[in-house]
This record gives sequence, structure tokens and C-alpha cells, in this order.
Amino acid sequence: MAGRRTDTRERIQQVALELFAERGYDKTSLQEVAERLQITRPALYYHFRTKEEILTGVIERLVESIEELVAWGRQQPATTEARLEILRRISGLLSDQWRPLFRFAQVNQGALEHHPKGERLRGCVISLVSLLCVPGESAEKQFESRLAVLAVILGNLPLLFGSESDPETDLNEVALRVATKLVTGEQPDE
Repeated sequence: MAGRRTDTRERIQQVALELFAERGYDKTSLQEVAERLQITRPALYYHFRTKEEILTGVIERLVESIEELVAWGRQQPATTEARLEILRRISGLLSDQWRPLFRFAQVNQGALEHHPKGERLRGCVISLVSLLCVPGESAEKQFESRLAVLAVILGNLPLLFGSESDPETDLNEVALRVATKLVTGEQPDE
């Protein structure tokens, strides 16, 4: 039974994030979340009493996931192959598990800015962006390392680039290729 409750909670969080991204956090009600899920408000309240509880749960899962990846990444050798694997893992998580919250964050920055877990999330993202940096490398190399992670993140934020620009182009793949060039030192294609 616990598995079913967890699945329901995750589905509620997923649908709520979709609505928050579409309509905005402040303009979305729990009633709208319940309607989209085709459940009653009391059924929703059984799992979450407020929108903030929904958002807190999502942020906690994201923070734990980022912390786990950062801890794993810090255990890897400072080789080019290990750094590329870190980028692939970030890209995979962004195109799957992390995508809804990053889309939400792009549209609802104010809700995260004032959220009690917002500071911890910001710290995790800073750790993530700095994950490829190697102590002792030049400032330029460290900057390129940060840009590589940011390129992967930006490739998963369609509102910045517009998904309608070229429906055949997978921005995530493009971003990963650009990030790879930054890490390997290859010159961009002319």
C-alpha cells in the first residue's frame, strides 16, 4: 500500500508542477490540481494540505538527487572521460527527472526565491555547476568547466531558445556536444 501512496504523491507533484509552469505558482489552486488529476479535493488533501507542501516535496527530491550526483562526481578522477560521464549524467537527469522542476523554476523564480528550501537548492545548483572544476586549473579552464555544465542546463530550458525554432533539433544533444567541446578543448565547428 505504501508504494501506491508514493506513486499518487509523485503524480500529484508532477501534475502540480505542470500547472505551475503553465499558469504560474500563484495563479494555480489546489482545486485546479485536483481537477486535472480527476480526484476530489479531500483526496488531494490526504497527500498534501497546501501548494507549498507539494513544492517542498519536489524541491527535497531534487536537492537529494543533485547532492547524490555531486557526491558521486566528486569521487571520480579528474580525467576527461570522467568529466564527460558527469556531463552525460547531468544531461540525462535534466531531460528526465529534473526537467519539470527546472521548467517550473524558469517560469516561477519568485516562488523559489522565497521558499524555505530555496537557499539549499541554490547551493546544490552552485555545487553542480562547479562539479567539473579541478583545483589548480587556470581560471579560464575553471570557467570553461562551469560553462560546460551551464550549457547542458540551458539546453534543457526550451523557453530560452524556443522549442519551435527547429523541431528536428534536439537542444539537449546540441548542448551536450557544446559542453563536450568545452571540456575536451576542441574548437567549435565553423
